[in-house]
Formats: sequence, C-alpha cells, structure tokens
Amino acid sequence: MQAEIVATGDEILTGALVDSNSAFLAQQLELIGIGVARHHTVGDSQGDIEAVLCEVSQRVDLALVTGGLGPTTDDLTAQAAASASAVPLVLNLAALADIEQFFAARKRVMTPSNRKQAMIPEGARLLRNEVGTAPGFAMKMGRCWFYFMPGVPGEMRKMFREQVVPHIRKTFGKNLSPARVRTITTFGLPESEVGERVAQVEKLFPGIKLGLRAKFPEIQVKLYGRHDSHLKNTQSPVISSGSPDTVGLANFEKAVKWVCSQLGHHLVSDQGLSLPVVVGNLLKQHLFTLAVAESCTGGLVAHLLTNTPGSSSYFRGGVVAYANEIKSGVLHVAPDIIASHGAVSEQVVEQMAVGVRRICGSDFGLATSGIAGPDGGSQAKPVGTVCIGLATAETVVSRRYRLFFGNRNAHKTIFAAVALNRVRLHLLKHI
Repeated sequence: MQAEIVATGDEILTGALVDSNSAFLAQQLELIGIGVARHHTVGDSQGDIEAVLCEVSQRVDLALVTGGLGPTTDDLTAQAAASASAVPLVLNLAALADIEQFFAARKRVMTPSNRKQAMIPEGARLLRNEVGTAPGFAMKMGRCWFYFMPGVPGEMRKMFREQVVPHIRKTFGKNLSPARVRTITTFGLPESEVGERVAQVEKLFPGIKLGLRAKFPEIQVKLYGRHDSHLKNTQSPVISSGSPDTVGLANFEKAVKWVCSQLGHHLVSDQGLSLPVVVGNLLKQHLFTLAVAESCTGGLVAHLLTNTPGSSSYFRGGVVAYANEIKSGVLHVAPDIIASHGAVSEQVVEQMAVGVRRICGSDFGLATSGIAGPDGGSQAKPVGTVCIGLATAETVVSRRYRLFFGNRNAHKTIFAAVALNRVRLHLLKHI
C-alpha cells in the first residue's frame, strides 16, 4: 500500500521554511506499513492545490495534506478540497466551539477571521485540534482517503498520532504490512566506511533492507525488515525453525547484532539514541557527574547535555572560558603554560578539566580548546585542530585532533561530539 504527501504554503515552496512535516509523516507511515510514492509541494493557490488533490485522488488510496487551514486569506486548503470534491464548505459547530474555547481559555478575543477555520467541506470527518485553532478534517475523494492537518508541526503531530493513525488502522488494517525498523547510531567513521562494514547484511540476512543516513555528526544505519510473510519462505541459514512471527523477529535481531559487531567501538546505540543522550544515560546509570570547561565550543557541550530531561542528575555545571584571562583567573590554568604551549594545547585542556572538576565538585571534568575558523589557524595548528581534556579523581588525560569540516559551525559541532565521545569511551572502558 502506498500514500502521497502534500505540503502547502508559499513559504515552503520558496524555501523560506524547511518542510519538516513531510519528513515526519513519511517516517511515521513507514512504521505502520505504508510506503510513500510521492511528495508534493504546492503554493498558496487554490487552483494548484485543487489540481494536485484531483490528481492524487485517482492514483493512491491515502494522502496526507498539511498547511493552509489558518484564518488568513491565503489559507485556501479547505476551499480547494471542497471544490475538488464538488461539495460546499459548511460551518462545523463542534469545530467552532473548539476555537471559541481556545480563545476563552487564554482570555483572548476571537477575531471574525478565526470563524473561517470552522468551515470544512460538507460530509468531511472533523479532526479536532486540541492545541491550536486550525481543525483538520478527513474525507474521501475518488479512491483516496485524504487527511488534512494544520501546518504547525506541534499541532500536526498530535493530530496525526491521536486521530489520523487510529482512523488509518481502522480503515486500512488488512492492507497494512508494518516494517520492523531499527536505527543504529555510529560515530567516528565516514559514511563510506560504515557502508563498507555493514554492506553484507542484506546478503547474510534475506528479507533485511539496509539504509544509511548522515545525521551530522553521527552516521545512522537503518535496518528494515518487512512483515514476516516476506521472510518465512527464505532459505537463509540464520533462520531457525519456528512460527513465521518468531522466525522473522529472530532473523531481524540477528541482523541487528551482526551490524553492531561490525562497528566496534564506533557503535553508539543500537536503539538510535544520540551521542549526548547515550553519554547522559551512562553517567546516570553509574551515578557519575560531569562538569565542562569550554573554549572553542562556546557552551555547546553543556547545551547538548542539558537538552535531555533529567540531566541535572549528572550534569553539574560549566565554564565558558573563551579568553585566556578566564582560563587563568577562573579555572586556574597557569599563565606560563598558556604562554609556552598556547591556548590550544593538551597541557591547557588538562588544567581546564582539572579546574572545572574542582570548582563544580564533579566526578569528571571535560575541557575543549580548539580553532573553529575560518581564521586563527597556523601551520602547526591549522583550522580544525581541537584538544580535549578529561579529568577524574585519579588521572587527567588529553588528546589533540585535526578535523576539517569546512566551516565554523560544523567545527564546533564536531568538536563537541568528539569531546562527548571521549567521555563515552572512557566510561565504557572503566565501568
């Protein structure tokens, strides 16, 4: 079974906004067993939207449409849907009540233009919006069920998960063939080498499909295992006897285990978790705390760690010591060490790590100092050079890296990731 996704709005068509909605919906459809045949982007033109809806209605059984349900004159999706299905727009009293309640709860005055949002095509099924003013609706045109949702990502995602998915399962249940999908996170290898290491998985494990995705600074390996009916007749030696369900799951998990074995210490997570989350989980699991002293990363390491709820249990604090005076005055890095070795040196980051660990009272101190560019490099220390220091109660270690990723933001990102990875590798080695 296949679907198509339609994103509306001039801001998406022109690139002023990135269409994250369509990516999210494609991923979610994949999980419930529906392939995506086409993506469409249409501007704020009723005629163009109507034409795409008519075309899609003759080709697939399911379509997801986002955007164009707001109160302004350029929000034309409902009108286009009504015109395409040759029905009038009608006032939906339940939708109107929801919109009125939204404004009343916030003690705001509802404008006449918001009443327009309660107008949906006659006969359409209302999809209620619990967090915004734009209701959605579902309707069948030709052979296709269309689900119209607001373009605001938070509103769309909640509506999709809580109302659209249950309707899809009820309507198309017998035709759905859910795929097993596993994302495996790696760090420290280029995409090409990751691909070479795991390339044989499809041959070794029939029924498994391999995908790679660069999600800088990580590389993700994705394994797809279709419904067990695709696997039960294979002659793979890795499949043992048993029911089709058991066989398919066993084959899939063996494929995951094999891929992980090929990645060695570059394997970050076999559950698709990001590097900062994995580091946080390791710290939390073993009751360790961490503090950071950052120069070139400018607080990015602290930001990545504290993006995870509950990070206060393992993250103690940090110092952004950009100027040498702060390195010396706050972190107590010896000025003569800076003078003789330079701010970007193993000796300096070791003292920074020791200093921040002492100040924050943490189990570990992590420090970064590097040259993000585009200026400031030299022959001895070119742009892309970073030094990472890690201090514990027993030892302090440091390492210098030379990385080149072309621009300042990329360098800061990779520097922060390398620093977090040093913590991960240390924990895995010593736990």
